Amino acid sequence: MWYNTVMADNQALLTQMRKGAVEYCVLALLVGRERYGYELVQILSQVEGMLVSEGTVYPILSRLKREQLVATEWRESSAGPPRKYYRLTPAGIVALDEFRSQWQVFARAVETFLEQGGTL
Repeated sequence: MWYNTVMADNQALLTQMRKGAVEYCVLALLVGRERYGYELVQILSQVEGMLVSEGTVYPILSRLKREQLVATEWRESSAGPPRKYYRLTPAGIVALDEFRSQWQVFARAVETFLEQGGTL
């Protein structure tokens, strides 16, 4: 019984950690390359620990567009209906760069506590 509780707690913890980072992973995937939404879902889903779905990614893409961090363009597809492609805007590049620098500071801080917590 305790094992199920621990596993559920671990899943909730991973979900919380993902929430703040997935949108920046999306931005990072758009560096130097335009992609369509489902392509982003597929790439993100291939990385262990991300566990994203269309229901996660598409709302993020809508918010990023509203915040003008990405721009969109519809294009015909030889494999089916037209696809909406996303690309970084200059504001998106700045936001990603700011996240990168803050992430490095945050990750170092967390590592400090995980590695030396009891000795600090």
